[in-house]
Amino acid sequence: MDDLDTTVAHPARRYNYWLGGKDHFAADRESGDQLEALFPKVRLGALANRAFLQRATRFLAAEAGIRQFLDIGTGLPTADNTHEVAQSVAPESRVVYVDNDPMVMVHARALLTSSPEGRTAYIEADLNDPASILRHPTVADTLDMSQPVGLMLIAVLHFIRGHGAAAPIVRRLVGALPSGSYLVATHATSDFGTPEQQRLYQQLLDEGKSDVWTRSRDEFATLFEGLELVEPGIVPASEWRPEPGTVIPERSDINIWVAAARKP
Repeated sequence: MDDLDTTVAHPARRYNYWLGGKDHFAADRESGDQLEALFPKVRLGALANRAFLQRATRFLAAEAGIRQFLDIGTGLPTADNTHEVAQSVAPESRVVYVDNDPMVMVHARALLTSSPEGRTAYIEADLNDPASILRHPTVADTLDMSQPVGLMLIAVLHFIRGHGAAAPIVRRLVGALPSGSYLVATHATSDFGTPEQQRLYQQLLDEGKSDVWTRSRDEFATLFEGLELVEPGIVPASEWRPEPGTVIPERSDINIWVAAARKP
């Protein structure tokens, strides 16, 4: 891990810190604490996002019949990772994990072991260069790109800065997938904040104190153009097919849009 810089906060390690993991450094904890001090419910959003990933993966494997997954922006392993959920439904499921943090890859190779019937692979690559992901030999070796794939973009698109900057990347990835594939995505938003909170967050972005580029529901919706949204459509993370008996928090406690959609 020669290129691992522990002095600069990394989203995957900060997310691990919020989820109660152990794989983070002082810079990650400092960044996480600063954001949580300004936005006290940010940890709730992280937990809701993680729970959505598990429900969406189970939906793809159990209801949509998906047996292949491309999970970009993997993050550090916790419990019930994509392949574990998918393979609990269909042991033959295959998953390729992608992340740009070398620490994530080291942990993934050590901890994310596949079922005997399936396969789990890992590549170090960046979402900003979707072509490098699609042409990677490990992707071709693990996934049959002539068959439907579940593309998982969980809490990663909001690290693509700039208005309209995420859509071309998503279109490039979805365009390489066959009919019957699914896009599952989540995205941080400021839609539910007060005007003061929205102003404060914009100030953090302008000052370089946050690496999360929030997007509105309308801009998030453009990522799914040409696809068939799965019910209930675009909703906050905690409201997408919640488990029976779940207490749904206020939308302002979550601040994450999510959706799943099928490529016709």
